[in-house]
Amino acid sequence: MSAATKRITVKVNNKILKMSMIRSRKSSDQLSQVVSPVVMMSLLRSNAAVGMTVNEVVDQLRTDTAAGLTSAEALRRRKVHGPNNFEISVEDPLWKKYLDQFKNPLIMLLLASAGISLFMKQFDDAISITMAIIIVVTVAFIQEYRSEKSLEALTKLVPPKCHCIRDNQLTTFLAEDLVPGDIVSISVGDRVPADVRLFEASGLSIDESSFTGEIEPVGKYVEALQVSSSNDLSERRNVAFMGTLVRCGKGKGIVIGTGQDSEFGEIFKMMQAEEAPKTPLQKSMDTLGKQLSFYSFLVIGIIVIIGWIQGRKILDMFTIGVSLAVAAIPEGLPIVVTVTLAIGVMKMAKRKAIVKKLPVVETLGCTDVICCDKTGTLTKNEMTVTQIITSDYHHAELTGVGYDSMGQVNIISSTSDHDEAMRSFKKVIEVGLVCNNAELTQQGLMGSPTEGAILGAAMKLQLPDVRAQYLRVEEWPFSSDTKMMMVRCHPIDDKNNDMWFVKGAIERVLDNCSHYYERGQSVTLSEKQCHYYNEQAQMLGLRGLRVLGMAYGDSPTSLVFIGLVGIMDPPREGVREAIHTLMGMGLSVKMLTGDGEDTAKAVAARIGLYAEGVRTMSGSELETIDVGRLSQSIESIAIFYRVTPRHKLKIVKALQARQHVVAMTGDGVNDAVALKTAEIGISMGKTGTDVSKEAADMILVDDDLSTVLAAIEEGKGIFYNIKNFVRFQLSTSIAALSLVAIAMILRLPNPLNAMQILWINIIMDGPPAQSLGVEPVDHDVLRQPPRKVTENIITRPLILTTLTSAFIIVCGTMWIFHEEMEDGKITPRDTTMTFTCFVFFDMFNALSCRSHNKSIFQIGFFTNRMFLYAVGGSILGQLLVIYFPPLQKIFQTEALYASDFALLISLTSTVFIVSEIRKFFTRRQEDQLLHQREMAFYPENMLSSNLNPNIPHVLRHSQSEDDTQSYMTCQSEMDPN
Repeated sequence: MSAATKRITVKVNNKILKMSMIRSRKSSDQLSQVVSPVVMMSLLRSNAAVGMTVNEVVDQLRTDTAAGLTSAEALRRRKVHGPNNFEISVEDPLWKKYLDQFKNPLIMLLLASAGISLFMKQFDDAISITMAIIIVVTVAFIQEYRSEKSLEALTKLVPPKCHCIRDNQLTTFLAEDLVPGDIVSISVGDRVPADVRLFEASGLSIDESSFTGEIEPVGKYVEALQVSSSNDLSERRNVAFMGTLVRCGKGKGIVIGTGQDSEFGEIFKMMQAEEAPKTPLQKSMDTLGKQLSFYSFLVIGIIVIIGWIQGRKILDMFTIGVSLAVAAIPEGLPIVVTVTLAIGVMKMAKRKAIVKKLPVVETLGCTDVICCDKTGTLTKNEMTVTQIITSDYHHAELTGVGYDSMGQVNIISSTSDHDEAMRSFKKVIEVGLVCNNAELTQQGLMGSPTEGAILGAAMKLQLPDVRAQYLRVEEWPFSSDTKMMMVRCHPIDDKNNDMWFVKGAIERVLDNCSHYYERGQSVTLSEKQCHYYNEQAQMLGLRGLRVLGMAYGDSPTSLVFIGLVGIMDPPREGVREAIHTLMGMGLSVKMLTGDGEDTAKAVAARIGLYAEGVRTMSGSELETIDVGRLSQSIESIAIFYRVTPRHKLKIVKALQARQHVVAMTGDGVNDAVALKTAEIGISMGKTGTDVSKEAADMILVDDDLSTVLAAIEEGKGIFYNIKNFVRFQLSTSIAALSLVAIAMILRLPNPLNAMQILWINIIMDGPPAQSLGVEPVDHDVLRQPPRKVTENIITRPLILTTLTSAFIIVCGTMWIFHEEMEDGKITPRDTTMTFTCFVFFDMFNALSCRSHNKSIFQIGFFTNRMFLYAVGGSILGQLLVIYFPPLQKIFQTEALYASDFALLISLTSTVFIVSEIRKFFTRRQEDQLLHQREMAFYPENMLSSNLNPNIPHVLRHSQSEDDTQSYMTCQSEMDPN
């Protein structure tokens, strides 16, 4: 029999190791000597391991649950599978990152301009343009270098050390040395070091909230699952995932996946595969660069053609055309954009929002959809007891959130006096305390959040920790089978009096009860009573609360039912107001959660996102449709439940397919891929994982969603400031070009000499122009709908406004030039008057450009001090040019009279007056449109100012449930989808 060749591909550190094996007539023993057993071993994914018995996993991974692997075998496997960490792509050197900043089309255009200026020996232009480029590139590089450490935080998921059985001994070593087949031991407080198939689990509960989005720890067991029931990660109860936190109990397991072959590794690879999209501002600047290039070449062409028609030398005309084109390019624009964005970043930091990249600030002004992760973003991620219903018909509501004593106990209904009711409430919580393993430490809660909620309720009831009064003898931990936790204990001073305390699912607790507690006595439990308690539990469940029944007694099968509690993960303070304000601004808000449908709807209703008729979609439905089909219906879906990281990514892409600019908020590892893919990824600063923070573009330091409103306000303001600068730059540039071109066409002397043109160019690109970029944000920008992503900086209204201002400047300056040059000869006075006229026009034009639609009397003369200093300095500089003898010689000027200034001021102010008149009519039209839109979103009975003072004052309304219903009805009427 001839030999055959077989290729085996083994993945090593995200690379492919190709090996060739020769199959011969050797025996199986000989073959095992040629090929290491680890090479023959196949990797196990968690979805496959859950359906296998422990013995099957042991056989597949060739390990031993008692002795573990040998050190030699572990070393061989590590060579095949690599270290248990995430291979971060090699970073580019700093010089390459710096050079990458030059890829901006506008920067490249400026570089070309500098080169042309240098070639034509216009060294002053070449130097000024080059300095502008260096400033822009350096500022952007420094800002981005400080925050670009993407993906590195994933290595923090792997704990530094782990407990592993090697060579028949329990040892502790670095978690990165784990390999498939290792036997690890985990207990309370440990982070799971790799994906582990459990074979021992004693009361083991693991917090997977950063992974699945569900706050409640997942109880773990060792039995094999049906493969069909293991599609949902949260249902893989016999697997512990890398990076999750052990809340209760202890266990042992077999490592089935390490590094990139773990479930977290899948998220890592998805993040690597996704490219962060360009921001709308970057796209707008790219478009602007192309437009300026086009117009520059157009100017050159027109000048050359006109000169050729007039019989002038082509080379001279080309030189003039290039000079004018270079002068027309606003080299100050990149500086203004970069500095304005940098100032925006600093402002946002003061408002508790850390922005990692400069263009991100402005992108918020274009955002029209916000996808909010529920747990930790919309809710506190801190379970809280909010309802207590006792067996003797007392009902109380507890205020406050978190694991502390802040809050009150409000009795809603009672069948006896206040003291008797309080004793009943304390009796319920006392059972929950004894049947409890959680501890509150300085580091926070240690244990189950549900049990932590009971500790918080005890503090609000001023109930001491009664666990010290009992000695625990035995414990039956909560499991998915029993759905109860039971402890057997006895009082410290009476060791012969055994008592059982139970908490768990109401139906399971009642099954073990024969009596109920009523006014200090034990009364026989009837079927009618059981029906009443189940009804109360169902009522709380419909409100999105997790319900726990409490019971105690001297026999585990004949307990006394004491009452039930309703526990919830409460919405964050101000979330409801923030969401309503965002909706009023024209943004769509969608909630994404790993919770079930009932919980998702209940939380959404509390924050104003859900009402009758609002569509929801499950993760299982998302599995069955592609991005294209989802994009057709996603507009009308407000709530997505039971979603995974892949589902969140699909949702973001479906929205982007509809040309939406998407902001994604989240705090868990499961949010990281969607955070990176969205135009704006927003992570929580306090509760957010390191991975979510690194994947995000912006971090909310205080975890307050209303901070997003401030960010949107800042983003919109920045874009308007940039547009104001562009309007000023273009109107001045067009006026200067037109002035020179008209003089050339009419065969008139040049109204301005070279030094005067240079001075005007400094004003155009210098402090007066750049101070427009730091104009304080107008709070009314929140009333404006999100900017369309396809909208360029140069729009039709901006062009009309620019041409109007340029026309006034050219006409006024040419009139002065014509009036002064009556004798047909040009003198220093003629050019001085013309030069000063143009500069004063510039100053008034800059004043009118401080706002695109508001009068200077509305925004205030003194609100932008930088502008006042810049204009004051420019005017002072102009006076020195006119009156200081050394400068008179350089600029060829002479002194003017007071009457000259009176004439010039009255003439040049016309550009400001015309602009104010235009703004008046524009403002009236915009106000009417905005009022119609606001009334459509907020009927008059919803408008109110009694909201959180941190929320911007516009578009506020009340928080009642009726308002929510009215709002959602209004929404549905406006959007038939």
